[in-house]
Amino acid sequence: MTPELFWLTMTALLAATMWMPFIIGVNAVGMPMPTENRPPDVSQAPPWIHRAWRAHLNLLEQFLPFAVIVLIAHLAGVSTPVTAAAAMAFFIIRVVHAIWMIAGLPVLPVRPILFTLGWVAICVIGGAVLLA
Repeated sequence: MTPELFWLTMTALLAATMWMPFIIGVNAVGMPMPTENRPPDVSQAPPWIHRAWRAHLNLLEQFLPFAVIVLIAHLAGVSTPVTAAAAMAFFIIRVVHAIWMIAGLPVLPVRPILFTLGWVAICVIGGAVLLA
């Protein structure tokens, strides 16, 4: 397994567990379920629960392009120290972003910077693929 696939796997596991803070929070505060059997309205949730939901969605926004570009790199046989470092950085950035967001730490400028750094990591791997 290449380092890029390892970090893709770790990021997939992170994405697969990011629903937990939201669901635990919703059940812990006993949010009422709407009569239409729909998910609870996150705008009515305590702020940390709403932030957990947004952190999960935010991760999913970047996970798809990250996964696709890592898989393309793998299929193209592109694996360098730079692409491995970018994949590892992406995972670490997403963990820090989730913690920062759920904890409700100051919004600006850290969260947008972390999101941008994740995008840069994706672009680094994509650039390596295009230059190969």
